[in-house]
Amino acid sequence: MDFKHGHTMRRMLADSRLRRIPQVWRVAMLGTVAALPATVLINWLPNSQATVGGGVLIVGPVIAGAVATKRSLDPSAAGLRGGFLARIVTISVFILTEGTTVNWSLNTISFFIIASVMLLSLSPVFGLISGRIGGWVLSTVTDSKADRA
Repeated sequence: MDFKHGHTMRRMLADSRLRRIPQVWRVAMLGTVAALPATVLINWLPNSQATVGGGVLIVGPVIAGAVATKRSLDPSAAGLRGGFLARIVTISVFILTEGTTVNWSLNTISFFIIASVMLLSLSPVFGLISGRIGGWVLSTVTDSKADRA
């Protein structure tokens, strides 16, 4: 097998792996990852007490909704998935930072599981609303630019 054929085969395999993830999930992941540096910047503002989870839950679905609108996808669906991913980030950060210092009794574990399930159930709704807001903002900005031209 020559180099050109081998390179083409590897590229086709990489493309097929990327296509297995639906476009809406890719946009939601992009919004979640892009919200992490935005949350750090928000936290540098005076009197800001933003947490990583809160910042990702607020900013991530808005970014995902805007990107979804730009790519002609449903911003609500991208925001919903972005809200779910934001809560997974929040729970992971808690486990990695505070979870190492907590005395994990049976009551604490059961409370943590119940609270996590509740947060994972409610955060997609907040993400859906934030995704719609992000899509609306992008549509409004692009419409106003088109009106001025």
